[in-house]
Amino acid sequence: MQHAAPPNGLSSTMDAAELPVPSHGGQVQAVMRHFVGAPEPFIDLSTGINPVAYPLVWPDPKALQRLPEEGEEQALQQVAARAYGVSTPDMVVTGAGSQSLIALLPRLLGARRACVLGPTYSGHGQAWEHNGVPWSGVEHVQQIRQAAQQAGTACVICNPNNPDGRLLDMQDLAALAEQCAKAGNWLVVDEAFGDFVTHSVASLLPHPALVVLRSFGKSYGLPGVRLGFLLAAPALAQKARSLMGSWPVGAVALAAGTQALADTHWVQQAAEKARLAHARLVEMLHGAGLAWRGQATLFTLVDTPHAYGLWVHLCRHGIVTRRFAGCSHSLRIGLPANEAEWTRLACALKAWQVARQGA
Repeated sequence: MQHAAPPNGLSSTMDAAELPVPSHGGQVQAVMRHFVGAPEPFIDLSTGINPVAYPLVWPDPKALQRLPEEGEEQALQQVAARAYGVSTPDMVVTGAGSQSLIALLPRLLGARRACVLGPTYSGHGQAWEHNGVPWSGVEHVQQIRQAAQQAGTACVICNPNNPDGRLLDMQDLAALAEQCAKAGNWLVVDEAFGDFVTHSVASLLPHPALVVLRSFGKSYGLPGVRLGFLLAAPALAQKARSLMGSWPVGAVALAAGTQALADTHWVQQAAEKARLAHARLVEMLHGAGLAWRGQATLFTLVDTPHAYGLWVHLCRHGIVTRRFAGCSHSLRIGLPANEAEWTRLACALKAWQVARQGA
C-alpha cells in the first residue's frame, strides 16, 4: 500500500550521517529498514539490470532430478559462440555468473600483478587480492598502457564501465591487446554490460593475450539464473574449464541461456527499448538540474556534490539508487520497470528540484 506522501525523517535507530554504503546493488530491504514509512512498493534502481526480463520458458522440473548432460552444456556453448561473435564454441566457458569467472582469473592467468582501470566494479580488485596477487587501480588509459609494458601483468578493463558508463574505442582495446601480447601479458575485458553496445572485442578472438567476460543476467533481466561466460583462445578456455570442474552451471541456467541467447530478435528489441528508456531517464535528470554521464544504456551516473542528500531523498520516496564508497559525489540510477515507477521517480526528482531551489 502506498502512502500519500513520504516521511520526513529516518528511523530513530540511525542518524543519516551513519548510514553505510551497501556493498552491492539490490539490497533493498537492508537499505529501506532505515526509512520507516517510505512509500511502497519500493523501487529498486540500484542494480543496472534490465527491468524487462526475457520471457523464459522454464525447464521441466524433471530436469532438476538429474545431473546436466554434457551435450546440454555443449549446446549452450554453441549458442553463446554465435551470440557473442566467436568462431567456435571451444572458446566459450560457462560459469555461475561472471563473478565466478572473475574469481577464477588469478589462478587461470598466473599473473604476478594486476592493473585495473577504474573506478570500477570492486570484484575485480578483490579477486586478485584474495589470491595474494598485488594489484593497483588507475584512472587513465595511458596508465594501463604503461602497466601493460611490465611483464607478468594482467590488465583489466570493464567496457562499458560500471558505474560511470565509460565506453572505450574498439581500436584502442585492440592496440592494448597487441601490446599485452608482445610483453607476454593479459588483457581482460569485462563486457558485463556489453550486450546493448555496437561492438565487442570478442571479435578479436582467438587472441593470445585476450580474455573477455560476458554476463547473462543483466541484459536479459534474469540475474538470479547466475550465468556468465568467459571467452578466450581454445587452449586457455580448456584450462578454465578444467579449473571449473564438472557441471559449472545447473539445469535452469542451461535452459535459460540456450533459449535467450538464440533469440536475437528479442535482444535487438530489448536494446532499443533500453536506449529509449535511457534517453527518457537522462532527460528527466536534466530537467531536475542534475548532471549525468556514461554511454551504458541500462544505467547512468549522476554527478552532484549533494549525492548523499539525493540518495536519502529518493529513499524517503521509496526509491533505492546506488551509492559508492570513495565516490561521495556520484549516484548510479537504473531504469524504472513500468509507467508507475517512472511517475514516482519523476515526482521525487521534481520534489528534489523544488527543495534545492528553495534552499
